[in-house]
Amino acid sequence: EVFARKVDEVLPEKNFLLEKFFGKAPLDRDAIVEEYSAYAETLARYRGCASTLLDREIRAGRNLLFEGAQGALLDIDHGTYPFVTSSSTVAGGACIGTGIGPRHIDQVIGISKAYVTRVGSGPFPTELDDEMGDALRNAGQEFGSTTGRPRRCGWFDAVALREAVRTSGLTGLAITKLDVLNELETIKICTGYSYRGDLLEEFPRDFEILSECKPVYEQLDGWGSDISGVRSLEELPAAARSYLDRLAEVTGCPLVLVSVGPRRDQTIQISNPFA
Repeated sequence: EVFARKVDEVLPEKNFLLEKFFGKAPLDRDAIVEEYSAYAETLARYRGCASTLLDREIRAGRNLLFEGAQGALLDIDHGTYPFVTSSSTVAGGACIGTGIGPRHIDQVIGISKAYVTRVGSGPFPTELDDEMGDALRNAGQEFGSTTGRPRRCGWFDAVALREAVRTSGLTGLAITKLDVLNELETIKICTGYSYRGDLLEEFPRDFEILSECKPVYEQLDGWGSDISGVRSLEELPAAARSYLDRLAEVTGCPLVLVSVGPRRDQTIQISNPFA
């Protein structure tokens, strides 16, 4: 009855627009109510309060895992505005979206590639608009899955990641696609920004400042070998381990996972964040 009443409220206006402005036939009220009432019956058993359900599971002693989408710097409040999305993408968004209080969150794992990518417009201090950028893009298959649009690629940006560590309160970091760097002789990490002669170690909030920042790099040796078959941290080449150690140091966040390929068995557990 509620649905039928709402259809009655809005349908006259929609049909007026369809007929008078677009020259289309009006929608049939009874057909709409019948069709969508059938959908409602099918979906009714899934209806309920997700927040209450999750709270019940927590009280029963069960573990919950929330997964976020999009990068921390796309956050509507804490991202690189105006190049952001329409919602909260930092870890606090899990509480907002689920209705679970923050005291129930005891581990926050951030995920970052061993290099940096960005989709679409926006500031990107470490972007590689050259052959190296093309090499990363091709090795990492950094193309949109639907559109095939090439992603922008660059060196690892510790300044940006420290911002994500802070705004999301990360307790651990998972580094993915380490194998994409296999063939590189040298690898760079951005540890700060140069802005009009000053060294910035914190991520600038002002877009105009950020757009003028130049990366300050430190250079590490590459490992020059295929690590896709490695299954433990100890098996990694010394240069790869040094790179990972340095990422943990410059971000101030311990590493818990590292992947050397796309398959599940190619993820190396450094420590168990869910223990």
